[in-house]
Amino acid sequence: MQAQPTHAPVAPRTNVFQLSCWVLALLAFVELLSAGLALAARMESTRQVRVVEREVTKFVPMPMAAAAAPEAMKPSASIVAKPPQPEEASAPAQVQARPLATPAIADPMVEKLVMEARKARVAADMVQAITKLEEAQSREPNDPNVEYELGLVHEAMEVFETASEHYQNVMNMGATKAGALYPLAAAKLRDGIKDAADMRSQLTLGRTRIFKDVNYEDGERVVLTIPVQAAPGTNIGPDDFDVKVWFFDIIRGKEIVPTTAETSIREFKWVSGAIDWAGGEELLRVTYIIPHRDVQDEHLFGQRVYYGQSVELNYKNKMIDLQAWPRDLAARTQKPVQAQPGLPDAPPEFLDKDTLPPGFNPDNALLPLPPLPR
Repeated sequence: MQAQPTHAPVAPRTNVFQLSCWVLALLAFVELLSAGLALAARMESTRQVRVVEREVTKFVPMPMAAAAAPEAMKPSASIVAKPPQPEEASAPAQVQARPLATPAIADPMVEKLVMEARKARVAADMVQAITKLEEAQSREPNDPNVEYELGLVHEAMEVFETASEHYQNVMNMGATKAGALYPLAAAKLRDGIKDAADMRSQLTLGRTRIFKDVNYEDGERVVLTIPVQAAPGTNIGPDDFDVKVWFFDIIRGKEIVPTTAETSIREFKWVSGAIDWAGGEELLRVTYIIPHRDVQDEHLFGQRVYYGQSVELNYKNKMIDLQAWPRDLAARTQKPVQAQPGLPDAPPEFLDKDTLPPGFNPDNALLPLPPLPR
């Protein structure tokens, strides 16, 4: 029998190769798993951050420090999370008093009589005014309009005691019945309707000084200095009195006419400044100018030349003094003037270049001058 050769067993190569492949596959799987887990973790982290941002924008309440932040940083009224603030109690509105109205006159005939009496009083026909008011009073004895109008008429006639009685009757009716006439009557009694008569001995016109500027080349220029004198201790405000000056021209040497704004220029100025009665006197300077006119106008209308003036002193719209030069102008003023007994009637003092000191200027505060040598 022939013997067979023996060989050592050899592991098959296919088993080792397959094992290597499995190991590599396992490692690859682990790597993929790790990468997938990392990616999933990153995506999860990103998703949570976005949710937080969305919640902060919509639902996070404002911090307490927002109340002290500047106006531009404060939350707007549209934020729901801001609690409503209690409304501040507003101050109670002040109720304004309803203005008083003039009481109506129930009787048409009485109303007609009062209106006619008022027209007569304005026209200085006091007899007609009293006649109308007495007839109205007989029809309506307690009408406030009739009583107040009677007070005005008697005040204009300077019967002050009777006027005060009528004003007092209006006050006795009260504001409910007298209406707007109640405070008017109260003011009459409070301020004193006798003040105008009493002030004639406390406020008066001084001696007017007249200066004709012969050097004026654009026409005729006259400067008046009018002193207003007050007694010592008299308390008179600038709103209590006024001075009116009426100028008159003469045309063609015979016709005396009052001036108008179209024919002249008038300027008023208190030389002494504020009304404080220092020295017991205030000075009013009045400049009067008649401009040159064309030859044709002078031929048609005549040449105007300054003639004189009338000076009127009023206290609370009541004339208490009157001075006119020439004196006949007292009856030629542009409104009716009643003769006042006892008023001073001193002629003015005429200043000219021969009696004035050198360098005299009528437009400065040195006018009037001290008494001139005679």
